[in-house]
Amino acid sequence: MNIPLWQYVTSMSAYIVILLLMVEFMRKNARFAAIFWILSLLTFPLWSEQLDGWFRWAKTVSVLIPTAILVGFGRLAVLNNSNKLNLFKKDWILWALYAVLFINILEATIKDFATGNIYNGIAGAILCITIPLVKNNRSNNYNWTFTREKPGDLLAFTSPAWNFLYTTWNLAFVFGENPGYFASSFCILMAAELYPIIRRRPELYIIARVYTLAFHILIRATYDIFTPVMDSTSWANSTVLYWWGIANVALHIPFVLWWGYRFINNRKREIVTA
Repeated sequence: MNIPLWQYVTSMSAYIVILLLMVEFMRKNARFAAIFWILSLLTFPLWSEQLDGWFRWAKTVSVLIPTAILVGFGRLAVLNNSNKLNLFKKDWILWALYAVLFINILEATIKDFATGNIYNGIAGAILCITIPLVKNNRSNNYNWTFTREKPGDLLAFTSPAWNFLYTTWNLAFVFGENPGYFASSFCILMAAELYPIIRRRPELYIIARVYTLAFHILIRATYDIFTPVMDSTSWANSTVLYWWGIANVALHIPFVLWWGYRFINNRKREIVTA
């Protein structure tokens, strides 16, 4: 499909703005967000018309259900003073969200290896290893938490470096797996990167990523509105993909070495102070 440059610029810019506004509104309105994502699951009968293959189904299910149940009820639970949602006030929900992020990266990493995008697959494996744990068992400090004050944010204290590496890895993954959706996927990844920068709160990256990805997947699972306005199939380039994967590994290896150094030093410090 031959789409003029101005249409890409217009449609992609508009989509990024829509996504940023959507994240802001859902962050500020936890009850609306919970109801919206629960209702989104009722679109299930439409998915078979749009989803093809194990990866599409796995990605849709592993994003929409956790967004509706874990994020939705988790946020409501911390804002609710009654005992009705006590189940969602426990640490298990944070560990479940950690597992969902791990599984989502792992799904794409497996797909990378299956499609021969080996270098990018290695970068994805490094991201899995370096996701911050929910809490440090020795110091009892939480890296993942729901704030008890309004609006009941999901906070995950990833580093700006990890956020950036996740973005460039995921972009390369989409570029190789389905270049036709690269332009629209670029929008959701940029919105997730920009939102915490705009708010000056890097710990909001994960909640921005959750809502932008879920919104995008919901649209793709129900009706394809992206192909007519930002189909990027013609952008496919195996040479670019190959060198992008190498570049990602080159960026991820120093990061994992730095992460390992900090991890070992923190462990030593904990043992000394124990």
